[in-house]
Amino acid sequence: MPDSMSEQLQQDMQCEGLLECFHGLKHLDKECFRALVAADEPMTVDEIADAVDRERSTAYRAVQRLLQTGFIQKDQVNYDQGGYYHVYFPTDPSKIADSMQRMLNDWYAKMGQLIQEFENKYEQQTETTAPAEIEG
Repeated sequence: MPDSMSEQLQQDMQCEGLLECFHGLKHLDKECFRALVAADEPMTVDEIADAVDRERSTAYRAVQRLLQTGFIQKDQVNYDQGGYYHVYFPTDPSKIADSMQRMLNDWYAKMGQLIQEFENKYEQQTETTAPAEIEG
């Protein structure tokens, strides 16, 4: 991923690139998310691992990152004789989009504040170090 904002603006990004850009998600995280979106019903970690052809523990870590970012949700399914297991499913895309929009708005406000601080700091320094005009 590009380092500077100007490089990011010049890059041809896909919408899934937002997962990486906003939350630092990895390629495997995106694969797991796509698998969950493509599934007809919620999936277990074992099913997700099979879908992305990875070990269960590796898929589990990706699932945990997706849970932390709110991109997926978890339900508990109880067995009749006791015990339970978890299944995972994608969060409603409109909720994800709203969350990313709020994060973008917060980032935009913070950048605006930093730009203003930059201008104030260097405008003051420029005024105090500018050479005096020569009267003629």
